[in-house]
Amino acid sequence: MKRTGPTNPILQDLIKELKLLSFKEKAPIWKRIAYELEMPTRKKRSVNLYTIEKYIEKDETAIIPGKVLSLGDLTKNVTVAAFQFSDMAREKINAVGKAISIQDLIKKNPKGKKVRIIG
Repeated sequence: MKRTGPTNPILQDLIKELKLLSFKEKAPIWKRIAYELEMPTRKKRSVNLYTIEKYIEKDETAIIPGKVLSLGDLTKNVTVAAFQFSDMAREKINAVGKAISIQDLIKKNPKGKKVRIIG
């Protein structure tokens, strides 16, 4: 069976943008995120808030190439970028830090400095 890749047009555009930015800025982190987002849905990462709390330090940026779920609590002031957030996870993150999309993160930090991949 031929692999078709993601069918979501927003996701397709994001993957293309990440690959171009990786080449343009010489930042391999964006190529890795694009690779992760190209995976089939059943293999995409889902990360709970307690995992982010465990692996991220205060004032850092976490990127999740998948969906952020709301199990657990977040007590640190962090920025979390992801392709999708559950509604409750977005509320919990915004209460102490900032939840942004991957598109916003690449505009804010095109070099990908001080960004940690979680998942």
